[in-house]
Amino acid sequence: MLLTLTASCLKGMLLPTGRSKKPKLEMMDLPAFTRDTLGLSGFNLSTDLLAGAGRAALEAIRERTDRASCSCLLLIEPEPQRFGARDDKHVAAATQRMTNVIDAAHLLGCSAASMKIEAPDDDETLLRVAKALKPIMDRAERNDINLALSPHPGLTHRPERVTELLKKVGGFRIGTYPDFQTAFAYGEGKPEAAVGYLHRLTPYASAVCVSTTGFGVPGKPKGKAKGPALTITDPETILEPRGSVHVEYDLRPMLDAVRSVGYDGPLALDYRGPGDVPAGLRLSRGNVLTALGADDLDAIDDELDDIMAELEAEDAADPEEDEKA
Repeated sequence: MLLTLTASCLKGMLLPTGRSKKPKLEMMDLPAFTRDTLGLSGFNLSTDLLAGAGRAALEAIRERTDRASCSCLLLIEPEPQRFGARDDKHVAAATQRMTNVIDAAHLLGCSAASMKIEAPDDDETLLRVAKALKPIMDRAERNDINLALSPHPGLTHRPERVTELLKKVGGFRIGTYPDFQTAFAYGEGKPEAAVGYLHRLTPYASAVCVSTTGFGVPGKPKGKAKGPALTITDPETILEPRGSVHVEYDLRPMLDAVRSVGYDGPLALDYRGPGDVPAGLRLSRGNVLTALGADDLDAIDDELDDIMAELEAEDAADPEEDEKA
């Protein structure tokens, strides 16, 4: 499984903040940053990071992804779309929006686009949404793009309703984009319920969002408490991923649930906790690799360094190609 980045968690770096006119990290530098600094093999973009970007800008980003050997795999539309509305103008607006998103995903070289659906949970609305999604699926088919439904309150809150909707729409290019934090919330903090949620949705997944919310380090229990005390802290203060623990929920059973259904696609890391985000992403990566059984993180980093060295050697051996690029 590829470990990838959900770039929206770096919004504070990718968009200008305060009086600054320039972001800390230019979008064109994101592919190399993802690969070289974070040690990840690809990334997902959200449409709010591309506001105002035309065809030329999207093609330029794709060129940078090719040069960095770090592809944009998924384009996320974060705003829920009103495909369940009774008013045709709302459905038409949602259709136009997702048509644009799918076209943009194609220009970026993505394999999938994701969206949320705003709709009440009832049988009549489910049929109306399934019908409204048909034109979107036709567009996705023509562009070789998979459409992934992200969980959202209402019609797509319960996993059984999501799978029912997928069957009503039909086809091989509609699927899901499960999220660990959403699975945990759906299970009301019960690990077995979160695992069951992922068991239902992951078989249809184009990507899985491994959302993380905060890390701590084991300490001495206070008072009569049993077991280690964990405190969420700034990721920058935790120097070794192997010494850290994800505080809100255990990542291992969720990753085991994903693997148990035969999923081998991208795991998109999305750090949503406090403190330094790149450090949080590095801790997320270390914890995921450890949970997957890759205990020797140094060997994995060395392997990634070897791959990058080979790519640089290939570029150096073909200077004419560099000039063309």
